[in-house]
Amino acid sequence: MAYVSMGEAHRRITEYLNRFCDAVSYQDSSTLCRLLSFSSNSPPLLSLADALNVFQDASSLIRQSDKFSEYGEILAHLFRSLQSYRVGNLVEAYLAFEKFANAFVQEFRNWESAWALEALYVVCYEIRILAEKADKELTSNGKSPEKLKAAGSLLMKVFGVLAGKGPKRVGALYVTCQLFKTYFKLGTVNLCRSVIRSIETARIFDFEEFPRRDKVTYMYYTGRLEVFNENFPAADSKLSYALQYCNPKRERNIRMILKYLIPVKLSIGIIPKDELLQNYNLHEYTKIVQALRKGDLRLLRHALQEHEDRFLRSGVYLVLEKLELQVYQRLMKKIYIIQKLSDPARAHQLKLEVIAKALRWLEMDMDLDEVECIMTILIYKNLVKGYLAHKSKVVVLSKQDPFPKLNGKPVGS
Repeated sequence: MAYVSMGEAHRRITEYLNRFCDAVSYQDSSTLCRLLSFSSNSPPLLSLADALNVFQDASSLIRQSDKFSEYGEILAHLFRSLQSYRVGNLVEAYLAFEKFANAFVQEFRNWESAWALEALYVVCYEIRILAEKADKELTSNGKSPEKLKAAGSLLMKVFGVLAGKGPKRVGALYVTCQLFKTYFKLGTVNLCRSVIRSIETARIFDFEEFPRRDKVTYMYYTGRLEVFNENFPAADSKLSYALQYCNPKRERNIRMILKYLIPVKLSIGIIPKDELLQNYNLHEYTKIVQALRKGDLRLLRHALQEHEDRFLRSGVYLVLEKLELQVYQRLMKKIYIIQKLSDPARAHQLKLEVIAKALRWLEMDMDLDEVECIMTILIYKNLVKGYLAHKSKVVVLSKQDPFPKLNGKPVGS
């Protein structure tokens, strides 16, 4: 930290106070956003923090002027937070910022128009980010992380302020998305339900009037929730919406959407093109796609094992594991095609022993009872049309469409 004289510190603090008060007086939301963006680590904010740590009594400057004292509670807590943040005391920074946020929300509630909505977004974003950093500090000191949970409570309070009639209500979806990020981070995704219910059933909200950016984020997180619930048609609809309307320049966001949309598409029988996987660096799905095309169960299992940690972290491992049935279907179809070429008259009769040999070739050693069990499941799930002749150990396939396509529907639906 460069040396800052007392006079220079006084000048910097006074300049910030004037800019803050002018931004509020003239309803200059963009300036107010910059003045509140802690995580940007902008040079003006860092220099202000250095000045505050030199001057130490900024509260006296606030009290000396009616212009500043009008927002005294907001500014005093904001300054304390910035001081703590600058010296790396993140827990204290969070606690002071939470008090600032409460005071700012109360002031925002009193403003009739929605001019400060973007600034409120910054406050909501910053408190979540600061809470995550504070929790890391608590964890490193052997203490229980609790600040992100507290931030979630404050965000719910903000949601309540916005969930009413008038122009401010368009901000509710942004806060909802911040709540989603908080709940997903905490592993309490069940708490998303009440917010979703408010957005999707309350008459005061018209989803189309929300900003596109927020609608994309909302659809991404609700799509992920549908993946966890194994409601694949709904997941497909929501994630496809997010992909369609996502800013094409935001490649990282597109990749995040595809991480969940690809398993969903695979589960309903839609295989992505290789170019898509390459363009968005989704190589973890390459072998899975190959396994589905080839009917190669060994390759599918190797791919799942190779990327197990990644798939488990993102919550799609079980979705991908269930693709085994489709791989079995593809293998049966390949056996059927080969048999049709060699013996067309008996193409619709697949001996269990032949299937067992094909599986052994793929290093999947199964006895006939296990093969019969798999075929029974495939028939039950409507992946194979036909019936089992138990005594003769033969699968008799339907002569019309023996291997039905999923056509965008989940297996067994």
